[in-house]
Amino acid sequence: MTVTHARRRERLAALLPACEADAILVTGGVNVRYLTGLDSSNAALLVRADAHAALATDSRYAETARRVCPDVEVIEDRDVTGVLATAALDGSPPGRLAVEAHRMTADVYFTLGGDLLRLSGLVESVRRVKDEEEIGLLRTACELTDRAFAELLPTLRPGLTEREVARTLERLMTDLGADAPAFATIVASGPNGSIPHHSPSDRPLARGDLVTMDFGARYGGYHADMTRTVAIGEPAGWQRELYDLVRAAQRAGREAVRPGAATHEVDAAARDLIAAAGHGGHFGHGLGHGVGLEIHEVPFLSPAPAAAKTEPGRGHARLEDRVPVTVEPGVYIPGRGGVRIEDTLVTRDDGPELLTRTTKELLVL
Repeated sequence: MTVTHARRRERLAALLPACEADAILVTGGVNVRYLTGLDSSNAALLVRADAHAALATDSRYAETARRVCPDVEVIEDRDVTGVLATAALDGSPPGRLAVEAHRMTADVYFTLGGDLLRLSGLVESVRRVKDEEEIGLLRTACELTDRAFAELLPTLRPGLTEREVARTLERLMTDLGADAPAFATIVASGPNGSIPHHSPSDRPLARGDLVTMDFGARYGGYHADMTRTVAIGEPAGWQRELYDLVRAAQRAGREAVRPGAATHEVDAAARDLIAAAGHGGHFGHGLGHGVGLEIHEVPFLSPAPAAAKTEPGRGHARLEDRVPVTVEPGVYIPGRGGVRIEDTLVTRDDGPELLTRTTKELLVL
């Protein structure tokens, strides 16, 4: 992907003049990987406005860096930020160096000194629109997620604990070829379903439970995200009503995902249905988020237009072609339980591409 990474750096470099920066010091590990292909726990990248790039890493990764990034100057040094900042600021006259303030500790920031320009989210704004190779990796991650869930379903029964279900899902995903789970799996049964990010416990599944499972596979560094809610035994009337409401809201949200759509309008397409049914107060989180090399990326589908217009990456209030997002409405009733349904999909000019394809019908086990 050497050519692909070079193009990404060129896109980033083209943004620097408008930011009044001569170079940017990229210190976020995931951003370094996106721009170079190097996955390292200690690396930083300097990208100049002319797209020249220098990658600093220590001896543990230097050989890999030279192999993975043959078109980038590799500097072997433990102090990856310091050596690159010095290179950027020692010119005559010294250049204006931008730093990823949101990816840097205050200690490192003040140690660097100099006339630093604080930028947040600039690389993320480039990452927002995915190329087809990235979408292919994400598609595979979602396929593995679907397959793991299909293999899990026949094993679900009363008496299994939430923790056991979560462990089984994670094992199935890795056995099928995932690098790892994309995030810590959520399994919330019965009344625990009212907690959107419930940590799996030793509570056993019981007949009459709705069970919400939020999980995903990571493949090639790309993160899938899917949530399904199933019933253990025949559901009660209120449970079916709640499920049907969330399913309708989720469908409305998916249908609203298209290039040019405002992120808050996509959120409203689902949220308004839930509010009209009297459950507006039971849906507290945003409708969805971007996915890619991180499980939560820009853009964010939330009730308000992008709030931080001064932050590159969070100031993009409209979707574009080839932006993967999740759509995950939920209704959570304290003491009783909840329902969430989530898919990962990609905006396309001819309609959204659904990547997680498991049925959204209520499965009664």
